[in-house]
Amino acid sequence: MENWSIEEVERLQPVAIKQIQSIVLKSRIGHAYIIEGAKGTGKTKVMQFFVQLILCENPTKNVPCETCRSCKRLKSNNHLNLMQLEPDGQFIKRGQIDELIHEMSKTSIEQGRKIYVIHHADQLNASAANTLLKFLEEPQGEVTAILLTDRMHALIPTIRSRCQHLNLSAMPQSVLKQKLVDEGITESMASTVCRMTNQVEEAIFLAKDEQFGLARKSVLKLVEASGKSVQDALMCIHEDFAPLLKEKEQAEQALDLLLFAYRDIVAIKASPIAVCTYPDMSYYWNQVALHTTYEQLSKQLEMILHAKQNLHKNMNRTLMMEQLMLNLQEGSTFV
Repeated sequence: MENWSIEEVERLQPVAIKQIQSIVLKSRIGHAYIIEGAKGTGKTKVMQFFVQLILCENPTKNVPCETCRSCKRLKSNNHLNLMQLEPDGQFIKRGQIDELIHEMSKTSIEQGRKIYVIHHADQLNASAANTLLKFLEEPQGEVTAILLTDRMHALIPTIRSRCQHLNLSAMPQSVLKQKLVDEGITESMASTVCRMTNQVEEAIFLAKDEQFGLARKSVLKLVEASGKSVQDALMCIHEDFAPLLKEKEQAEQALDLLLFAYRDIVAIKASPIAVCTYPDMSYYWNQVALHTTYEQLSKQLEMILHAKQNLHKNMNRTLMMEQLMLNLQEGSTFV
């Protein structure tokens, strides 16, 4: 098992951990579970906590002790009552499930419950899925299955119906942001990419992507320009913003970044210490918030959302942005 701290997994998935603790505390361990969560939500860590809590010999305050023989064996990946399965290439195949069932049906040298974990369970091929289903329908002794997936809909309905579900929530933004800062990404950039994605790898890619950095800079320049005059805003569109409008996907990302800027202003107006998408702009947001009403900000947010809808109508994107700037200027009183 990979190294992880109990504090980390509790911070990552507090609701799922409480569910698991309740299941084990009440001795209501079922014979099959699906742990579903998007990439980056800590499925493996939650599974490891579950397995360790079930097999721990001396749990303390409903957490594994980490010092008993069982906990140590799990940490060094040599506990005889745990078997884990990964896809063999693109799929999990029938032979793998046959072998798993054979192992799970043996009399164990170790006492206690046997647990098998299937990683990427959505990659079971048809034959493997049907073989597993028969085993789930007729569990033998104290055996628990834990299936991990980020695409539960890809599992056959009969398998889904025989498992209890643990749905993982998206990674808290504060946790993701700290992971990015630990990777050497600036706090301001980490705050921005946290709004764009909930996945660590994608967030790191965006934060280090030169194109995304330029998009962020151009959007902030546009907000400042539109605060001065409509002429400045239109000039900014043609000089800085034009490259962001070439592709629909890029234009949508730019409008999202623009939307987050105006949401920052609303947040700062409500609370000067609000958590922002652009913390490096907080002084400017404060100045804007002082001279703009909630009604004006609400209209401006509506206009940006309307522009996002127009992106899908195949209208000229430069004209669309020019119109948006004119509309935003009408709803703005700050200088």
